[in-house]
Amino acid sequence: MTTIIIVVIVAVIVIAYAGLYNGLVKFRNRAREFSSQIDVQLKRRTDLIPNLVETVKGYATHEKETLSKVVELRNNVTNADSLQDKVDADTALTGALRQVFALAENYPDLKANQEFSKLMEELSNTENKVAYARQAYNSQVQSYDTAIQTFPRNIIAKIHGFKEMDFLQIPEAEKEAPKVKF
Repeated sequence: MTTIIIVVIVAVIVIAYAGLYNGLVKFRNRAREFSSQIDVQLKRRTDLIPNLVETVKGYATHEKETLSKVVELRNNVTNADSLQDKVDADTALTGALRQVFALAENYPDLKANQEFSKLMEELSNTENKVAYARQAYNSQVQSYDTAIQTFPRNIIAKIHGFKEMDFLQIPEAEKEAPKVKF
C-alpha cells in the first residue's frame, strides 16, 4: 500500500513538473513566433520599397537624395542583426518614406499614378501589421517573463536555463508628442 502511495505521489510530481516545463516552452515559442512575424512584415515592407522608388523616379527626377536615403535605410533594415536593431532601422525608414509620400503633393501626376497609390496603400497596411506584431511580441514577452519569474516555474526555468527576453523599445525621438502650432 505504501509503495502505491509513493508511486502516485511521484507520478503527480512528474506530471506537474512536465506541465510547468511545457508551459514555459509554450510561452517562449509564442514570443519567438511573434518575433518572426515582425521579421516577415519588415521583409514584406522592404520588398515593396524598390517598386516605390522606381515609380517615384519617373516623376521626381530631381529628388534623388530622398530616394537614395530610402534605399539606404531599407538596406539597414535588411542587414540589421537583432530584432531591436531591425525595429530601430525600420523606424528611420518610416520617416524617410513619409518624405517620399510628401513628394506626391509636389508632383500631381505622381499622386494620380495608380501604381504609386497602390504602393502607398500596401506600405500603410504593412506598417499597421508591423505595429500589431510589435505589440503582440511585447505582450507575449511580458507573459513569458512573468512565467519564468513566478513560483514554482522560476525553479524549473532556472534549472533549464530559460532566460528573460527583452521588450522592443520605442526610440526616444518617437516618445515625444509632436509639437502643434496654431
